Amino acid sequence: MSEGDTEAAHEAIMQATYRALCKHGYADLTMKAIAEETGKSKAILHYYYDTKQDLLVAFLEYLLESFHEKVQLRDDENPAAQLTTILEKLVFGPDDYKEFQTAMLELRSQAPYRDAYRAQLRANDEELTALLAGIIERGIEDGVFQDVDPDRTATYLLSTIDGARTRRIVLDDDDVLTTVNEELQDYLAERVLVDDQELVK
Repeated sequence: MSEGDTEAAHEAIMQATYRALCKHGYADLTMKAIAEETGKSKAILHYYYDTKQDLLVAFLEYLLESFHEKVQLRDDENPAAQLTTILEKLVFGPDDYKEFQTAMLELRSQAPYRDAYRAQLRANDEELTALLAGIIERGIEDGVFQDVDPDRTATYLLSTIDGARTRRIVLDDDDVLTTVNEELQDYLAERVLVDDQELVK
């Protein structure tokens, strides 16, 4: 199988995994259900991944890669605009975000018991933290942001978003995302931006 065929198969499997997670949730997710979403046999999945766990670890890595592709930051872009854009994407996500986040909450709950999930989730978190911290560092260098601690600020922002997404799913509170997004904008304006700067979208 050529490299192009392998990449196409990987993309198809990852997209099928996304759809299957939204449809079935983590607890009821099977290799068969994912295979049905691809329109191919389960044997095709096992050609690439020995177990469902192996596939889901690859899927977690794929999510991070996809997020980077969607964000597409430019070096000449205002750091405040970059930060606002990324935070809104993390808070709201696509139209089927609620179903997907429900499945992801189930998957994340397995991390204390499955080292492979924990390791990949930690890697994703570290990379997102580094991404936000890098933007904050550039903002400080450009005189747009106050002299805050980039890593601590990034950790606070991501932890707040994680809490909002969990509350939405657990309590069926659809308003919390808008509330938290607005409060994060206020936080950035008061605690991160220098006095004469404004958030740019």
